[in-house]
Amino acid sequence: MTGLDIRIVERALQFKTPAGTSRGVMTDKPSFYVIARDLEEDGRIGIGECSLIPGLSPESEMRARLELKKLAASGALDPKSMSLQYPAVRFAAETALIDLLSEGDRTLFPGPFTEGRPVPINGLIWMGDVADMVAQAESLLERGFDTLKMKVGALDFERELECLSAIRAMAPAGEITLRLDANGGLDDEDLSITLGKLERLARFDIHSMEQPIRPGQWKKMQAVCIGSDIPIALDEELIGVHDTDLRRNLLHIVKPHYIILKPSLIGGLVEANHWIDLAAEVEAGWWATSALESNIGLNAIAQWAADAIAEEANPMPQGLGTGSLFTNNLPSPLVVAGGTLRLDQPEAQANGTLRTWDLSDLLG
Repeated sequence: MTGLDIRIVERALQFKTPAGTSRGVMTDKPSFYVIARDLEEDGRIGIGECSLIPGLSPESEMRARLELKKLAASGALDPKSMSLQYPAVRFAAETALIDLLSEGDRTLFPGPFTEGRPVPINGLIWMGDVADMVAQAESLLERGFDTLKMKVGALDFERELECLSAIRAMAPAGEITLRLDANGGLDDEDLSITLGKLERLARFDIHSMEQPIRPGQWKKMQAVCIGSDIPIALDEELIGVHDTDLRRNLLHIVKPHYIILKPSLIGGLVEANHWIDLAAEVEAGWWATSALESNIGLNAIAQWAADAIAEEANPMPQGLGTGSLFTNNLPSPLVVAGGTLRLDQPEAQANGTLRTWDLSDLLG
């Protein structure tokens, strides 16, 4: 789409509490907003978000800023022509375009989510000491989550087992689903050590383990998938794999049980759909997670995911409960309640739009 006035607004999102991951602790993260105004259609506006996770996103903050500047100068939104080397920038352009074509009301995928149907999500336990992680789990259970995701691989392994034991004591396996995410933190030159850890973790009735070893080791990951007592999900493994044949080869060699889709890290929603189609060839399931977007990007992913799982009787909980992480997030009708993400604005549910969003601090 051409003939646009495109503006880039930069905002560092501030975490309410430091966010601990296997890659370190974050207190803030860079984000950019693509604001496209159609000069020929009554000035309607579309907004997309470029969300970066330093150390994980393929594009650096400096590169993203440069590519977004080029996008603004072009006066056009044509995601298909944009390089997948910069997936967060492409996701921002893609969602800004979809929003613009929906007349800027943030109803990207009219359907179940905008009609009030909630999306099931998991509660996320951030890395900390054992007492802190157990307290997080207790809080999430009190808030109605029946699926919890815990980060592992960065602390002393025995301490992590101690934490899981405490969590399972108050979250029985028959009632609460536990997912684990290692971010490559269980990798060891000796494969038997990795498999031994997975065997010990499996005693806690674990639903899945995301990315137990570092990406790029397809044959080793294949061996992990074969030998693991826990179903394996690929996450970082998908980043930077752009070619269709390469994607197919990855999935057919590794044969994971699940894939994790972060649109900001793989190039957008169209690319996520492509991964889903390829995963079906090896009977791998999927769910979506955020790349710690603000409510702009989170809304886009939630609407897409709700549309994608609309026909499923028991949809997989998504990893989209990140909207309350930041002190300076954009106000929106997105609400986490009872282990789900939903719209909580009566007028938004009544007319199927998100026109109630307060974007004044972005639009000026």
